[in-house]
Amino acid sequence: MPMTRITLRQGYSDTRLGEISDILHQSLIDEFAVPEHDRFQIIETLPDAQRSFDRHYLSGTRSHDFMLFHVVAGKPRTSEQKQNFYRVLSERLHTLLAIDPDDVMVVIQFNSAQEWSFSRGEMYRPGG
Repeated sequence: MPMTRITLRQGYSDTRLGEISDILHQSLIDEFAVPEHDRFQIIETLPDAQRSFDRHYLSGTRSHDFMLFHVVAGKPRTSEQKQNFYRVLSERLHTLLAIDPDDVMVVIQFNSAQEWSFSRGEMYRPGG
């Protein structure tokens, strides 16, 4: 049950934003074993003045196209799953949309089922 906030520059078409969203979701399905219909994403496009990032910190050279994927997931994943997810997401964005891998940053946070309420003010209870 991940929820992802994708933050990137202004100027992408709705079609391109949809493609980025689809690539993220397929990567989560393939590498994080996320169910097909478990799709929760917020895409925010911001003007340059509202995006501040170091162009070289622990990376090659980030460009104006830098994007951040902040994934909050309710079930921990192994180091191997996380590494595969990072790699697959970056490769797909590069291969399918020509997004430079230096422009892709991912942050993953995990929490428990008790931190989720999907509706009706009820705490999520797996299997219940």
